[in-house]
Amino acid sequence: MLFNTAQFFAFFAVVLLLFYALPRPARKYLLLIASYVFYASWNVAFLPLLATITLVDYGCALWMDRLTRHRRVFLIISIAVNLGFLGFFKYFNFLAGMIDASYTMSIILPIGISFHTFQSISYIVDVYRGEQKPIRNLADYALFIAFFPQLVAGPIVRAGEFFADFYTWRKPDAEEVLRGVLWMLFGLAKKMVFADQFAQISDSYFGALAAHPGATAAWSGVFSFAMQIFFDFSGYTDMAIGMALLLGFHFPVNFMRPYLAFSITDFWHRWHVSLSRWLRDYLYIPLGGNRSGGTYRNLMLTMLLGGLWHGASFNFIIWGGYHGALLAIERAIGRGRTPSPLLYPLRALFTFVLVSVGWVFFRAATLADSLHVIEQMFAGAWNADVLVPLWLLGLVGIAFLIALAEERWEWIERLPSGSAWTYAALLIALMVCVELIGVTEKAVPFIYFQF
Repeated sequence: MLFNTAQFFAFFAVVLLLFYALPRPARKYLLLIASYVFYASWNVAFLPLLATITLVDYGCALWMDRLTRHRRVFLIISIAVNLGFLGFFKYFNFLAGMIDASYTMSIILPIGISFHTFQSISYIVDVYRGEQKPIRNLADYALFIAFFPQLVAGPIVRAGEFFADFYTWRKPDAEEVLRGVLWMLFGLAKKMVFADQFAQISDSYFGALAAHPGATAAWSGVFSFAMQIFFDFSGYTDMAIGMALLLGFHFPVNFMRPYLAFSITDFWHRWHVSLSRWLRDYLYIPLGGNRSGGTYRNLMLTMLLGGLWHGASFNFIIWGGYHGALLAIERAIGRGRTPSPLLYPLRALFTFVLVSVGWVFFRAATLADSLHVIEQMFAGAWNADVLVPLWLLGLVGIAFLIALAEERWEWIERLPSGSAWTYAALLIALMVCVELIGVTEKAVPFIYFQF
């Protein structure tokens, strides 16, 4: 079930109605059943996989709490199981192909495995560190792993965040309900009005590079993908945050206007925030963090592994290494500091260009295609082959002005507590945009579902 379908909205409406109709002790079982039904709607064959990972982590955490010695053994078992499943399904063919190109298997990637694997690892490591008490009720822990709003594409929620709401649950107040509805509609509009429109352009360009030579087409195609991936992924997480809020759970914000970033460091403070802090807390700091002599190595290793997390190909490794190198350079020359108001627009534009160059490796099918696009961007002829229509650029301009206003005043966050007329007008405008501009011929899957 895709979030941008009538089928899912009907599913969510039924879950929401039953959730508030049932007595409180029964609600977690409803959410757990609904989450497993949601997961099974993609591929029921992978339900045992999700259940196995849940049972292993649940048991290992309890054993670590009981033992004073050999706790590390259960930490290793849990991480090995999680990474073992992730490695087999996601990286087996990649690694096998490096040894023997003819030796590959037909492997279907379980939906959301990268996200719930990182969520599981964060829990088991926090228990080992003594930062999280083990969850003793199996149903409670199973719901944490499988909770359907964020199961397949995040945000990556820490156990402490989830169970803070779960064990002290309270009914969302009127303002939170309004905010939840607004988040959902904003996410839906981002996906259907922006992401899916740009998807048609980027798919057309990257699917037939030879048909669109020149720098103009190359920059058009790359710009389209930059817009697609932002509106697609942030749209999904906005909807997840909104749905969770309507159920009484408070998810962390996952995007904070990343294309307004003034540096690559600032970009990673704004883009996929839950992944950035996961990489920091469970990879970068354990590697040594900012300790003298290892900072640049640790940055590079963290981003290389972050790139590999996204997919099993040299393109993703290069993408991660590219960002790692940029982060290291910024740290070395001290360019991560906030610039003056006069320099900010230039720094933000330059950062967007750097990020867009990186997106080439993220989107292109092969390394050869990536190098071809880079060559066309910087050495190709400028012509009239602009792939993005003016009306769509106009929509991006409006979105940019909204983002600037939100950056300065955070007016969207205040809407639910403000004028009812203004709130209603915005909701109507969003629904009209979805109806008139949104791509409705078919439900386009979210990009991060493949990770």
